[in-house]
Amino acid sequence: MRCWMHKNMNVLNCLPKSSQAKAEQALHNIWQAKSLIEAEKALDLIIQTYEAKYPKATLRLQKDCEELLNFYAFPDQQSD
Repeated sequence: MRCWMHKNMNVLNCLPKSSQAKAEQALHNIWQAKSLIEAEKALDLIIQTYEAKYPKATLRLQKDCEELLNFYAFPDQQSD
C-alpha cells in the first residue's frame, strides 16, 4: 500500500531546500484535485517543472503514481 505522505517526503528529499515549499504545494495539488483529470494535469506540471534539473525527484513521483491515484476511481461520498 502506498500513501501520499510518504510519496511527498520521498520526492521532497530529492530536491534542494530552496525548492521544497513550492514543490510541496504542487504535490498537494495532485492529491487534492477534484478529479483524476485535474490530478493528472497537476502531475504533468510537476514533471515538466522539475524533470530537467531534478530527474530523481520526478522518477520517484512517477513510481507507483497510478496506484496512488486509484482513489479517484471511487465516488466521493461527502459531495451530497
